[in-house]
Amino acid sequence: MITNNKYKYYFYLSLLFLTFILLFKASNSLSISYKEALNVFVNTSVLSLIINSSIYVLGQNDIALRLPFILFYIFSALLMYKITENYFRYERDRYISIIIFMILPGVLSASLLVNSAIIVIFCTLLYLYYYQKYNKHSYILLLVFLFIDNSFAILYLALFFYSLKNKDTKLVYFSLILFIISMYIYGFSTGGKPRGFLVDTFAIYATVFSPFLFLYFIYTMYRAWIKNEKTLTWYISITALVLSLIVSFRQRVYIEDFAPFVVISLPFMLKTFFHAYRVRLKEFRTNYNILGILVIIMLSINVILTFVNKPLYLILQNPSKHFVYQYHFVKELAEELSNRGVKSVTTDNLELALRLKFYKIGQDDDYFLTLQNYNYPSEKISIKYYGKEVFVAYLIKLK
Repeated sequence: MITNNKYKYYFYLSLLFLTFILLFKASNSLSISYKEALNVFVNTSVLSLIINSSIYVLGQNDIALRLPFILFYIFSALLMYKITENYFRYERDRYISIIIFMILPGVLSASLLVNSAIIVIFCTLLYLYYYQKYNKHSYILLLVFLFIDNSFAILYLALFFYSLKNKDTKLVYFSLILFIISMYIYGFSTGGKPRGFLVDTFAIYATVFSPFLFLYFIYTMYRAWIKNEKTLTWYISITALVLSLIVSFRQRVYIEDFAPFVVISLPFMLKTFFHAYRVRLKEFRTNYNILGILVIIMLSINVILTFVNKPLYLILQNPSKHFVYQYHFVKELAEELSNRGVKSVTTDNLELALRLKFYKIGQDDDYFLTLQNYNYPSEKISIKYYGKEVFVAYLIKLK
């Protein structure tokens, strides 16, 4: 690879800048969702252990809630940077690849929200880095992954197919056994009538990548197959994609189980793009220039909406249709209750009660908080963003 040290500094400066933005977003713009509150107060998973360890050290606040996932984001970016060290011919290509990876909508969202996606991305990249550095599989890591998250069953299945192709008997049996154990521990939902969520799954993947980048991902996966350029990363990504599409014929898929194994193929996609671009004369690069511009535009829009999305309420008739509505208003509601001297309430909305608990609003019978406007003396609490009312609750004094 033709190196240029300035891109190394560009990378670290970009990572530092994005980390600062993520920390600012975590501390100021997001409220805890119901699913996140479950992981704090109810669930006993590895995810819950990570969150509660952070809260134990840093206190019960939004930074403590989201900091572990921002750290996994940082480590994932660093691992991706190391993995691509000798992957591209030009250092500039490597830098572009890393930047696009870091600003992928799915990766940015995973670094802010309490879910296992960014942890799975980090673990998978760690496994690939070990494989690249030592040219052998880490069976210890594979075993550890079994107890982290159910989605690693996809990785085991991908390794099974990869080992069959390479006639690696040890990996064939090891990956198959781990896959079976994972299915036994976590299970796999197949209930319900077949409904068909294939279009929905494509739409979610387009959101994770950005539409044009996802289309190019499908093209590069197909191209690698027909040209027999199937790497370990290709097997992991294509297994996750195909399995998610198969499942979506019957039921809605949990995209956080599949997307982490798909986004890791980004360097392969961009290497294919840069190669196809440079082998053509300038007058024959028009389509690639258009594709590149469209990808940049869509990624820019997605990044802006990830960090600055509250103004969207101004154009939505129904605020609950906002794509991150479940991560808004509760912090402000808790602050409003505290300002009125209310430290605890009882409510007919159990989800809201659990979310308020994170912001130290307890439960007792002095006040009743409801989302219904009953014919009873009450105080209206209105949460507004940019002057637009997005949430209304009614506080009734009982004692």
